[in-house]
Amino acid sequence: MVIVQASAKSGSLITAGYALEQGREVFAVPGNVGAEGSRGTNQLIKEGRNWWSPARDILEEVLPQWRREGETVQEVETPGRDLAGGEKVLYELLGETPLHIDAIIRESQLEPGKVSSLLLNLELKGLISQWPGKCFSKKM
Repeated sequence: MVIVQASAKSGSLITAGYALEQGREVFAVPGNVGAEGSRGTNQLIKEGRNWWSPARDILEEVLPQWRREGETVQEVETPGRDLAGGEKVLYELLGETPLHIDAIIRESQLEPGKVSSLLLNLELKGLISQWPGKCFSKKM
């Protein structure tokens, strides 16, 4: 079971409790410390539940029990790997924490119109998210 987002008294945490009682693996994705929707997942991690950063870690943990004899596990594709030019620059500049467009322009040293266009392209490709106040982050 993978819990991506859970508040402090979430149904996901109740389900995770049942999964643990049955001896199943429970994974939690860390979230922003102050976010209400991350309190439950951060608490699970604090209690020693599994957590990971790349998707490969979860696949290495879960897939061996599903793999049939002779089957191989496909490599997990890294998002943004095939980007070129300004898109690659902006994608590498962004992280999990939302970054304001003014900071993106300043750090990338690209023209504001170009940055807006590239951010839109990355958003349409499903690689980044736009947050309120013209802030952007990678999709995790």
